[in-house]
Amino acid sequence: MESVIFVGNKAPIKYATAIVTEFEKGPSEVMVKARGRSISTAVDACQISMNKFLEGVEVKDIKIFTEELEDRNVSAIEILLGKVGES
Repeated sequence: MESVIFVGNKAPIKYATAIVTEFEKGPSEVMVKARGRSISTAVDACQISMNKFLEGVEVKDIKIFTEELEDRNVSAIEILLGKVGES
């Protein structure tokens, strides 16, 4: 998958804009990835982009898991957004 957005410390609206920009480039799916404290920002960005800017886009899949980083475990999430009716 080439359309991946990594969420960090910026405001959710910045990532929502990035999601909208990716969909405008033409792909039918965009993956949003985040770890740790950025998970809530990723969820907010997805909700903002779907509810305010994009029509016909839904959550296709959500994966939650734990990654081991520098001898500690960090929660992570992958949210797959896709156009309705396309797989």
